[in-house]
Amino acid sequence: MKFIVSSSYLLKQLQVLGSVINSNNTLPILDNFLFELNSNELTVSASDLETTMSATLSIDSTSKGSVAVPAKLLLEILKTFPEQPLTFTVEDNNTVEISSNSGKYALAYAAGEEFPKAVSLEDPSVTLVPAEVLATAVSKTIFAAGNDDLRPVMSGVFFQFSPEGLIFVATDAHKLVKYARTDVKASQVADFIMPKKPLNILKSILGSSDAEVKIEYNDSNATFSFDNYILMCRLIDGKYPNYEAVIPKENPNKLMIDRSLFLSSVRRVAIFSNKTTHQIRLKIAGAELNVSAEDIDYSNKAEERLTCDYQGDDLQIGFNSRFLTEMLTNLQSDMIMLEMSLPNRAGILTPVDGLEEGETVTMLVMPVMLNS
Repeated sequence: MKFIVSSSYLLKQLQVLGSVINSNNTLPILDNFLFELNSNELTVSASDLETTMSATLSIDSTSKGSVAVPAKLLLEILKTFPEQPLTFTVEDNNTVEISSNSGKYALAYAAGEEFPKAVSLEDPSVTLVPAEVLATAVSKTIFAAGNDDLRPVMSGVFFQFSPEGLIFVATDAHKLVKYARTDVKASQVADFIMPKKPLNILKSILGSSDAEVKIEYNDSNATFSFDNYILMCRLIDGKYPNYEAVIPKENPNKLMIDRSLFLSSVRRVAIFSNKTTHQIRLKIAGAELNVSAEDIDYSNKAEERLTCDYQGDDLQIGFNSRFLTEMLTNLQSDMIMLEMSLPNRAGILTPVDGLEEGETVTMLVMPVMLNS
């Protein structure tokens, strides 16, 4: 088994696949990349049992076969090569020899048959989504997903597909983000919960792709295929909470303000807030928004006045500044709308401009009780 491949091309593909591999695997075989050679096509796979990703590379070869090669060692050596063709030869003494312009390097390999086989989906549903749309949907929602192992359904992003459009939701019970597209549709109604790890991997490589992503899914697994990659992962089992029920429908108090102005103000004032509650207070009256924070233990306090466009009753409401900052950073618009009803009901953040046709973003942030 022998093939020739460009060093930088191989490195680029392996770095993407390497993000699947855990730093401490229960099965030693998972510390390897699986190389499957079929004439001039090389398929490289990496897995952590939950998520498996493979890339198909065009190379120069006439042989067939499969071996598992140590991932860390291979990535380390590839990073040091300048751009050049490398020749990989599988020797009889259980080593793979790499020949470069300047030398030879041998790594021990394991038999390809030991590598866990990826699940094949029986009769899956299929939806096509442009890479750019999926990348935006993931980056807009993933930061709001929870980290609580006791509530695994909330530690992922909820995908809801229907002939009316696509909806992506993430929440950790303190904040919630709903990202919807009516310009991309699915042929049938389906929903599933995607874990964070595969989504982060997708997010990092979809940004540079202009392909269509083919999403295939059944009750337990989903596969994302685009360009030369296939990412397969196990879905989170369970029923997602009814998120529509927590989004308040009647919000008579509407505040419109410049996003970057508001964000900088919240960031500055938050420095003076209590280090455990991160509480900041918004006091709105007429066209003036007063943003303040106080840490009574240390006698630190800050207060800023901003002009805004406000319709509604005078209101005082408290928020966790970290959640507010995350949300404002994640929105790209110039102006944002904050809709509220009462100091103990969730506030809703939406962008006023900068959205594409058929795109909506709704962010919900739970208030914190103000100590008067």
